[in-house]
Amino acid sequence: MSVQLAAPPGVSAETAAGTLRRLGSRIGTMCLVELQKLRHDRSEVVTRAIQPALWLLIFGETFTRIRAIPTGSVPYLDFLAPGILAQSALFVSIFYGIQIIWERDAGVLAKLMVTPTPRAALVAGKAFAAGVRSVVQAAVVLILAAILGVGLTANPLRLLGTVVALVLGSSFFCCLSIIIAGVVLKRERLMGIGQAITMPLFFGSNALYPVAVMPGWLRWLSHINPLSYEVEALRGLLIRTPARLPLDFGVLVGVCVLGILLAASLLGRLAR
Repeated sequence: MSVQLAAPPGVSAETAAGTLRRLGSRIGTMCLVELQKLRHDRSEVVTRAIQPALWLLIFGETFTRIRAIPTGSVPYLDFLAPGILAQSALFVSIFYGIQIIWERDAGVLAKLMVTPTPRAALVAGKAFAAGVRSVVQAAVVLILAAILGVGLTANPLRLLGTVVALVLGSSFFCCLSIIIAGVVLKRERLMGIGQAITMPLFFGSNALYPVAVMPGWLRWLSHINPLSYEVEALRGLLIRTPARLPLDFGVLVGVCVLGILLAASLLGRLAR
């Protein structure tokens, strides 16, 4: 009986490959849908780039002159630029759950939930779309950093790695926002929680200062903060500072997958 029920290995492989193709196609479709919104409101890229630009122009230039933060042979502005890239991606993604709540209120989410698209694909599509939004904004910040004289790499492979790190980091924080939305269910509560955790995530990472100068408790927090691994990867890729790229990307991939799974499990609660 067990022999009769067992599917031939070739059929199983083909079925699995077909499932993966459909899953990838649906994730890609969700990404395109999300990116169409950015196409119709291009001013958002400029307005969201204002805050990172101020960090570079005011904070970066000032602390470069006074040399208050030890960064070794790396100028502070160069040290800061990758951290501001990660910060801008964080700010784009951390309030993405508001859009999910809006889609629920408008009835869009309920319609998406009855389609054959798996919940994980719905979440992954939105997460990676948030990542692409962050890359578009990061391009504006990188141009400004280059104008200010930051010694950025021109290596295409390193720039590609930068894009991957930004997409993974943004995807995780987008999923974190969806998870919070699935718990609180209200836009006002999500806004409050998002504002409450954004700055601790930023200041509790290595975006503004090296881990070596942190007090012990903050150093411990930075080690469990995914933003720290994103910043370290960006620094290693863009300005060639020492970095543990396999560990950094491993952590980013791991938290991204975990975030997608947790957000997908809460999507049904949002749609009720």
